Amino acid sequence: MSIQIDWQAFTSISLVGGLMLGVATVILLLGIGRIAGISGIFSSLLKPKRVEMWQVLFILGLIISPMLYQLVRPLPEVAISTSVPLLIGAGLLVGFGTRLGSGCTSGHGICGNARLSPRSLAATVTFMLFGIVTVYIGRHVLGLL
Repeated sequence: MSIQIDWQAFTSISLVGGLMLGVATVILLLGIGRIAGISGIFSSLLKPKRVEMWQVLFILGLIISPMLYQLVRPLPEVAISTSVPLLIGAGLLVGFGTRLGSGCTSGHGICGNARLSPRSLAATVTFMLFGIVTVYIGRHVLGLL
């Protein structure tokens, strides 16, 4: 098994997107002292007594940004080639893992590691390892992916 990187997929717009994500993360942390963990922000919206305006604006930014991007360039084509039950199961497992790990890939992988948090490093290594194992089992053992 070899891993191949599609260097054609790395474009200047990818760099701009990464820079925007980094700047937004820093602004959120330095501006109001909050971590840009998407699962935490989104779950707080489900608890009406705890909703803050910045959380609503953050999620709206995630929804609106592809629409703004589409004004400049066409959105990439998305093709889902797996079953709906598998997608639902995967989503539930991701949600469970997010709760179990006290955060998601954005909270731990981007923000926590940038703050040199040992807990975030452990979480990032764990979800990367399980992601690799899951893809290997799904693709090579079960033939699902």
